[in-house]
Amino acid sequence: MSAGVEAVLWRSIAVFRAVSCAYAGALIVSAHGDYRRPLGGFAVLAVMAAWTVLAVRVRGGARFGAADVAVAVGCLLATGLVETRAELAAGTPNLTVSWVAAPVMAWALRGGIRHGVGAAVAVAVPDVALRALYAGVFTQTTFNGVVLLLMVGVIVGSLGRLALGAERRMAEAVALETATRERERLARDIHDSVLQVLALVQRRGGELGGEAAALGRLAGEQEAALRALISGPADPRPVPGPRAASGAPGGDLVDLRALLARRGSATVQIATPATPVPLPAETAREVAAAVGAALDNVAAHCPPGTRAWVLVEDDGAAVTIGVRDEGPGIAAGRLEEAAGDGRLGVAQSVRGRIRDLGGTVEIVSAPGQGTEIELTVPR
Repeated sequence: MSAGVEAVLWRSIAVFRAVSCAYAGALIVSAHGDYRRPLGGFAVLAVMAAWTVLAVRVRGGARFGAADVAVAVGCLLATGLVETRAELAAGTPNLTVSWVAAPVMAWALRGGIRHGVGAAVAVAVPDVALRALYAGVFTQTTFNGVVLLLMVGVIVGSLGRLALGAERRMAEAVALETATRERERLARDIHDSVLQVLALVQRRGGELGGEAAALGRLAGEQEAALRALISGPADPRPVPGPRAASGAPGGDLVDLRALLARRGSATVQIATPATPVPLPAETAREVAAAVGAALDNVAAHCPPGTRAWVLVEDDGAAVTIGVRDEGPGIAAGRLEEAAGDGRLGVAQSVRGRIRDLGGTVEIVSAPGQGTEIELTVPR
C-alpha cells in the first residue's frame, strides 16, 4: 500500500487511541469511588495506557492485530469485575468506553470492510455477553455501542480503500505523464535524426532503381514502423476502469490500440480512436491475432506493395475492426475451396478466433476490387 495516505490514516488512528484512552482514564478517575473494585479500574487503565503507547509505536501485521483485539476485549470484560451489577444494569459505560474502537479501525485499514466488520463483531459479542451475564439486561447503550462499532468498521474500511486507491491512481497518472514526456522527447530526437535518414534513403533508392530501390523500400517500411512506434499508444498495460464481466476471457483490461499499432508499416495504415479501446487482455490478444492473420493474407496473396488499411471503431457495446486492401480480391467460392484443401487461414485464424469471442466476421470481396473484412466483437 502507498506510504503517504496510509501513514496519515495510521497517525489518525494513533491520535484516536491516545484521546480515547485519556477520556476513559478521566471517567475511571471520576467514578472509581462507585466501583466494586476501585484498584481494578486503575489496573485496567494502566493496561490501556501501556498498550496505547505500544500500538502507536508498533503498527504490526495480522498477529499484532489479533493481540490488539484480545487486549481490548480483555479490558472490556474486566468491567464485570470492577463495576457493580447495578451500574451495568443501569447502562453505565464499560471501562474502555470508545477505546475498543481503535482495533476495529486498525483492522478496517489493514484489510477493508470485511476485516473491519469482523473485528467489530469480535469486540461487540463480548460486550453483549458481559451485559447479559452480569446485568441480565440488554440496554439501549449496549445496542448503540454495537451499531457504532459496525459503522466504524464499514466506514473506515471503505474510506481507507478509497483513499489508498485514489493515491495509487494518482501515482500511476504521474508515472504515465512522465513516461509520455520522455516518449515525446525521444520522438523529437528520432524525428530529427533517424527518420530523416530513412526518408532520404527511401527517396534516393527510388531514384536510383535496381537494388537501391529495394533498399529504399525497406527503409520506407522501417520509417513507417518507427513512426508508428513513437507516435502510437504505449505498450499495452491494464486500463483503469471496471474489471471484465464475469465469464469474459481475461480479467484486466488492455488497450487494443497498442496491440494493433505494431502491425503498422509502409503499406499498412492503422486508424484508431483517440481514446483507449479497453478489452479483456485475452480478448484483445485474440482480436489482434485475427487482424494480423488478415494482414498476413494480404502480404501472401497480393502483389508486393499492396496497401491495406485497418480502421477501429468503438461504440461502447461492441468493437468493430475493418481490414481493407486494394489487392486483386477473392474469387467466389475461393475461401470454401481453400478450407476444403486444409488451408484454414481465414476459417480458423480469423473466423474461428472471432467466433470463439462471440463475435461475427463479414467478408466483402470481388475480383479486381480488393477485399474488406469486418470483425465485430461484443463487450
